[in-house]
Amino acid sequence: MGQMIDGVYYTEDTTPTAPDGSFQRAKSTLRDWVDPGMDPENLHLFVAWNCPWAHRALLTRALKDLAQITVSVAAPRRTDQGWVFTDTGPHSDRLFGAGAVHEIYGRHPRPYTGRITVPVLWDKAEQRIISNESADIVRMLNAAFPQRGPDLAPADLLAQIDRWNDLIYQTVNNGVYRAGFATTQDAYTTAATALFETLDRIDAHLGRNRYLCGDRFTEADLRLFPTLARFDVAYHYAFKCNLKKLGDYEFLWPYAREIFQMPGVADTVHLNIYKAGYFSPSEKRNPLGIIPIGPAIDWSPPHGRAQQIKQSNR
Repeated sequence: MGQMIDGVYYTEDTTPTAPDGSFQRAKSTLRDWVDPGMDPENLHLFVAWNCPWAHRALLTRALKDLAQITVSVAAPRRTDQGWVFTDTGPHSDRLFGAGAVHEIYGRHPRPYTGRITVPVLWDKAEQRIISNESADIVRMLNAAFPQRGPDLAPADLLAQIDRWNDLIYQTVNNGVYRAGFATTQDAYTTAATALFETLDRIDAHLGRNRYLCGDRFTEADLRLFPTLARFDVAYHYAFKCNLKKLGDYEFLWPYAREIFQMPGVADTVHLNIYKAGYFSPSEKRNPLGIIPIGPAIDWSPPHGRAQQIKQSNR
């Protein structure tokens, strides 16, 4: 993936690795905020279907009923230009007709230095990037449009939400990448072990609670879901996160299906695109670029979460 320095794009592999072989994720640097009451029609999202961080933003848009926020979806596979758009079709840029996401960063008023990532939240009125940090985008859209959809971060649950977010980001959301991009056995084992310890903990918790913070769906659940959606089709195989599959969990799997079956969520899930992305040609992880035909996963069976909780709390 390339990067920009003072607004100029350079092609290079910037996947960061620490001396001990562990994966280090670069931090987002454009972190402004949406003003409460802003017209959602002034906002535009640049995303990619196979990016879990962009998936967070798309889930928020769907669950908060913010269809007025327009979207440009990059092509599933990156090139030396990073995330790119096609000239026409579903992967073309609807706002500027750009050829690549780095061109959007190049339009920002201040010359940008950093990695080229999605999601990007763009202000159409001021012609600038508001944020390229997915966690901020989720929370700001929730706060800016309180009248739309559920409150994903209610004040009385914020402490719980933040505790779950911290744990899940370190060991699950980023944990799968720490396992998949590890360059030493110790780094891989440490990451994979922490990942499944957390998934086991979450599964046990969901045996007693409908959602992570009790009986209310929150931002913590939203931020966990993109990893769960990709787990069995991508991370289990491509990233060697193969101690268990999501389908092996008694409570975590029905919980994931419940979220999938919420209005608008299924439209944000693209299993075949995830496979195409995570099994794209990689000298280290998939040198032949062969995409597996499976697994076949059915997300449609009734989740039965209410009955599960009722029985477990007897």
